[in-house]
Formats: sequence, structure tokens, C-alpha cells
Amino acid sequence: MSPANTQPSSAPDDPTAQNQEGNLPLLELRDGLSEVIDTDSALTDTVEAFRSGTGPVAVDAERASGYRYSHRAYLVQLRREGSGSALVDPIPFGDLSALGDAIVDTEWIIHAANQDLACLAEVGMVPRQVFDTELAGRLLGYPKVGLASLVSEVLGYRMRKEHSAADWSTRPLPAPWLVYAALDVEMLIELRNAIEQELRREGKWDWAEQEFAAILDAPPREPKPDPWRRTSGMHRVRNRRSLAVVRALWEARDQIAASADISPGRVLPDAAIVEAASAMPTDRDTLQKLTAFKGRGAHRHMRTWWEAIDHARRLPDSELPKQGPRYDGPPPARAWADRDPDAAARLSAARAAVAEIAEAHRLPTENLLAPDTIRRLAWSPPPDLSREVVETFLRDHHAREWQIALTAEVLTAAMTSEAKKPLD
Repeated sequence: MSPANTQPSSAPDDPTAQNQEGNLPLLELRDGLSEVIDTDSALTDTVEAFRSGTGPVAVDAERASGYRYSHRAYLVQLRREGSGSALVDPIPFGDLSALGDAIVDTEWIIHAANQDLACLAEVGMVPRQVFDTELAGRLLGYPKVGLASLVSEVLGYRMRKEHSAADWSTRPLPAPWLVYAALDVEMLIELRNAIEQELRREGKWDWAEQEFAAILDAPPREPKPDPWRRTSGMHRVRNRRSLAVVRALWEARDQIAASADISPGRVLPDAAIVEAASAMPTDRDTLQKLTAFKGRGAHRHMRTWWEAIDHARRLPDSELPKQGPRYDGPPPARAWADRDPDAAARLSAARAAVAEIAEAHRLPTENLLAPDTIRRLAWSPPPDLSREVVETFLRDHHAREWQIALTAEVLTAAMTSEAKKPLD
């Protein structure tokens, strides 16, 4: 593959140009585009190169979201001082633990780490220390925290965006896609260093360290109950029998998608599931006439779809799904005024207080304290309220110490009778 153009090593001096993305220089690869690592010998060389490098490692991964059922990594990109950049195809290897072990003792710079850590762990790459540039951007109050936006705002370069939704399971990967992927780690080290300076200037470095540690300490996400309830357009399904059809079609589609490793929406669109649930066809011929079931993809599994619908139609009432999803938290906030006016007043006061603190520190309210934590505290505050009790509550709900220090006192006030205010 021919090398890409070389970029300048410093950002433009014109501050006006830095505020106009269209005028910014296009980010290009400094070292040219290297070959994809897909052989044992090439992987061995890459492992040694990154083991002998210095400083943190920029890491990124590309998945085939929207195309594949799995969330596996189809490309892993790395860059380190003294090691250069590498594009590693994990598919021929299955396991990249040797590469992960070579860099495990250094900091990994990942943009939006929560999106990539699971697929990296799946191939044996698990960091002990991370720097999340997206999360750091949130703490600094940047209005846009996508990688391209931060590189533009902080470093003054315009990034390519045209292949962000590509099917990364494609083989061979086209050269323009590989350039795009390599650019995702091209400036991560410089971005990390510039953002650290900002965090330290604003007194937020300790906050960031706590947030980064929390990313690694977070337990694996548990599967959500009743995932079929996330079907797009569910609000149009009005009765329990129709909900049973949604559930049956969703589960049938999920089995087909999982076995073929195809994105569920490419097997049967959500719109088709909702249309069938609304129409409640009484036979297979009627089902086939529905608009959303006339496509080749839907028609291929028509027998499966009809059997799922027919099964749902025959279920006894006792086995029909409930109208609302299962949830162990408080009710929707819009219902609080009628069900518990005092709780509604506490929530209003708590939200206002937390929003004021967030604004004063230039960060999103949800990064100061999780909205669900505020709702749970306002709905069922602990007895014998004091700042210490509220601190314990926040800690038990995974708030970090910097968040507790900023919010415990105002939340304690919001939970007391003096903080109750009549709703408008």
C-alpha cells in the first residue's frame, strides 16, 4: 500500500482558523500507512515493537455494528512513541493476549473507553490504566466530545469522518478505510497530553483519575431484562397480546441473527415486528401481504415469523407480558407530583442544586452525578438524614469521591423539609 501524505507536526498558529473546521488542515498519517498485521511473524514483530516503545499507548478498535450480531473487534489500532502505528487484524489470531501483555504496564489512551474495552478484552487485551479522552473532554466542558471534534478544538486538525459506519468485517479492508482507522490513533497521544494540561489547570486532574479508575473497576454490564422491549416503535403497541407478538418475533429474529452473526435489523427490521404486532394477522398469507414483510430478507424466514406469531396468538392470558417493563427503581418522574408531592419537591430541589454546581464547574450535569442516583435519593431518602448518611448513599450508588464532595451537602439540604417547594 502506498504511504499517505505526511502531516505537519504542530497545529496552525491562526486562532481564527482553529474555530472554523472547514479551514483546518486535514489530518494525515505522519509515517505512512503500514500493512495490516495478519500473520504470526508480523504479530511477533509488532509485540516486540510495542514492548520496546516508550510512554502511553493509543488504542482503538473497530467493530461491525449494524452489520454483525457480535460486538467483536475486527481491527485493533495502536500507536506508541518509538513503536509507530500498527493495524492488527484479530480475526486470524482470535487471541491477542501477547500484544496486550506487552503493553499492560503502561497507560492506554482510548477515546470512549466503555465502547471498546469489552471487545478488546474478548481478544485478550485488558488494560490496568486508561486515559479516556472523551470522558476527559466532558469533565472540561467541551460541548462536542467526539474524537474529530476534540482533535479540531484542541489540536487544530480536521479529521476524516466518511468511514465511521463501515462494515469492518469486510475482507480485505479497503485502503481508504485503513487510513481512516489509522488516523484514529494518530493524534491520541498529543490529545491526551494537551487535555491533561487543561485538567490540571482547572483543578480537575484528580476528578479524571477517579473517573478513569472507575471505568476499570466497573463490573460487566448485566443483560437488561426483557430486551425485546427496546424494539423501536413499541409505543404503538397497545395491548398485551400484541406485546406477546413483539416478544415472539424479537426472540425468533435474535436466534437467527445470533446463529448467522448478522445484525438483527438486517434479518427483520423493527418496523416489521411492530407492523405485525399491530395488524395481528390470522394466517400466513395475510402476514406476507404486510408491507414490511414483502422484502427478500423477511420472506426468507416467513415460516419462522408466522410460527412465532401463531404461538403468541395462542398463549393463555396468564402468560402474556405485562404492559410495562420491569424496573426496580422509582416511577417515572412525571408521575411524582400526583403520587408523592413531597418526593417531587425533593427531586426538583435536588436537580436544581446539582445543575447549579455543574454549571459553575463547566461540566454536564450527568457527569457530576448520575440522574438515576438523584431520582432514587429523592424518591426514598434514607432515614435520619445527615450529610454523612447522604455521602454513604452516594458511595453505595457508585458515586466517586469528587462527586460526593461537591454534591452531598446540597443534596442533604434538598432532602430536608425546608427544601420542599410547591410545584408550579
